[in-house]
Amino acid sequence: MKHDKKAYSHPRHLLQRPILFPISRVMTDPHAQSASPWHGTTILSARSDNKVIIIGDGQVSMGQTVMKPNARKVRRLHDGSVIGGFAGATADAFTLFERLEAKLERHNGQLLRAAVELAKDWRTDKYLRNLEAMMIVADKEITLVITGNGDVLEPTGGIAAIGSGGNFALSAARALVDYEKDPEILGRKAMQVAADICVYTNDQFTQEIIEIKA
Repeated sequence: MKHDKKAYSHPRHLLQRPILFPISRVMTDPHAQSASPWHGTTILSARSDNKVIIIGDGQVSMGQTVMKPNARKVRRLHDGSVIGGFAGATADAFTLFERLEAKLERHNGQLLRAAVELAKDWRTDKYLRNLEAMMIVADKEITLVITGNGDVLEPTGGIAAIGSGGNFALSAARALVDYEKDPEILGRKAMQVAADICVYTNDQFTQEIIEIKA
């Protein structure tokens, strides 16, 4: 019986081995990074009548590799009266923090007004709208989530979370809020739950706190 070779042949492109990028190229080539994206973090904020906290983990991952275990993703802004945390590309987040700092200076520390102005710029500016990050910011009066879609959201109950493990931390915090009134303890317990579940979140936490005097 004569076999037809064409019936058993395969297109050459189906036999090619997958392209594996060396880590040096993945870190510097933006097109290569799309195949192995940087996974951000988990950031959580909680507040009570006398305290507001923002806490974040320290892990920075790229694909299946942990690039840094102790990154600091929470910081103080505007002479310490505002605290913020970010999830996403680090350089993009620091650019946005700088813009928010400038808005706070312009509006005399009014966080809500500064956040709205930043969200407008973030959505409409040709350069800023390419930045990939999310932010939680808080002062004594308000907690806000700011996104690149132009959203400025005030969370229900003063609890907000963003990042790859954000939903885990948010769920844990909401479950604990009736039993734990100290937002610092609440935040650490909720973040530990996220760290136990999310592979892109670790338990090397950093936090910033604002005390609210009656």
